Amino acid sequence: MSIQRVIAAALELQERLLEIGLPYCFIGGIAVQRWGEPRLTVDADATVLSDWEHDERLADALLATFSGRLVDSREFALRHRVLLLSGSDGTPLDVALGAIPFEHRSVERGSHWHLPAGRSLLTCSAEDLIVHKAFASRDRDWVDIDGVLVRQGLVLDTALILEELRPLAALKEEPGIVTRLEALLRKRADLPNP
Repeated sequence: MSIQRVIAAALELQERLLEIGLPYCFIGGIAVQRWGEPRLTVDADATVLSDWEHDERLADALLATFSGRLVDSREFALRHRVLLLSGSDGTPLDVALGAIPFEHRSVERGSHWHLPAGRSLLTCSAEDLIVHKAFASRDRDWVDIDGVLVRQGLVLDTALILEELRPLAALKEEPGIVTRLEALLRKRADLPNP
């Protein structure tokens, strides 16, 4: 799947989110395209702020526009706080129902990534992308983190990254995530600004 197709699906989702009027930002592979080393991605990931009280309405509003990828997409979203959708061309769209303080701050810090033809996508900051990726902590997430560190150099606010990551790692009971990121930050500390 081409990145242009994923971006088109993300624009489609963004249009619907703007109609609904809930705060959001794109994370995952879309944000990696902006801040890190571009790589193949097959889906668009977004965080949409929704407290538990409004999750049903949000799920219903999005499922009225997009197809669910599961038979029980609505119920899955309410249980696991992620709505698995398909764009009009079948591109996967993963919508996290954000409610924790970090997700709120991540959306608030979001900014527009300007694309050709006057379009833009609202993505999380490079710092918040690193936090999201470190928290997920899959092998490809660490590759993405390294790409962001290489590409963004010393412009990153590493204090903010660690301040946001520490409580999340403690919640996950995986302090090794912070240790691993600190080692990577030390390794990349001598990078010049791009």
